Amino acid sequence: MGKCYKIGWFSTGRGAGSKGLLKATQDAIKSGELKAEIEFVYCSRERGETEATDQYLDMVKGYSVPLVSFSYQKYRAKRGMSNPDPNSPLPQWRIDYDNEVIKRLKKFHPDLCVLAGFMLITTPVMCDKYKIINLHPAAPGGPAGTWQQVIWKLIETKAEIQGIKMHVAIPELDMGPTVTYCTFPIRGKTFDKLWEEIKGKTVEEIKATEGMENALFKTIREHGAVRELPLTVATLRVFSEGKIKITKDRQVADAAGHIIKGYDLTKEIDEAVKGKL
Repeated sequence: MGKCYKIGWFSTGRGAGSKGLLKATQDAIKSGELKAEIEFVYCSRERGETEATDQYLDMVKGYSVPLVSFSYQKYRAKRGMSNPDPNSPLPQWRIDYDNEVIKRLKKFHPDLCVLAGFMLITTPVMCDKYKIINLHPAAPGGPAGTWQQVIWKLIETKAEIQGIKMHVAIPELDMGPTVTYCTFPIRGKTFDKLWEEIKGKTVEEIKATEGMENALFKTIREHGAVRELPLTVATLRVFSEGKIKITKDRQVADAAGHIIKGYDLTKEIDEAVKGKL
């Protein structure tokens, strides 16, 4: 039997999304669908900071997965610093924090790390140390930003396709090479009448009147959100099976070592979400 594929798990443990990702992955490991193990969970909050994170830490403990917690907020306060501007190079204290994290994880040797509800930008030291992937709520070549920003951009540009991708985490936010992805149309039976309802309205007008309660916005989100867990699990599976890997220079390669522009999992994910929408 070959060696077990080891996953490093990074999270801030803020709420339902973080718990859902961890549960889906642990369920897939338990059922044998994913032949791997979560070698450790690293949390950027400590017990007592928020109730939601405490619940998350209890969940990790329940799975008997080694847990390393190191509070980002406490470290930041101790250094007397404000949160860094995401559009500027990260300050030295932020890099010092990641060096402290790496020290605390030195006994672990993950094959791959996943950012699963992790609310910090990865620094160059972290990207050099580990092969890290992150979930982004858009198709390859789609908008950057939070899922809310992505959806408003899709509406504004009258897009026809949306998707979810996992990409290599690099210091530039949401800019790393695509690892895996799935796409889905945001036109057709379910969507056409919703596009019709907003005809002639600007995004600003929709935001001012309905905001995120707008039916088109909500439906695009629903079709994306339902794909996030199956894409995460399927991505970990293709890595553990050796179908894809991240090269030393952070490119994505197939089993033969050829550089690829992402591994398309659309068919499999469509199958996984059948009956859920």
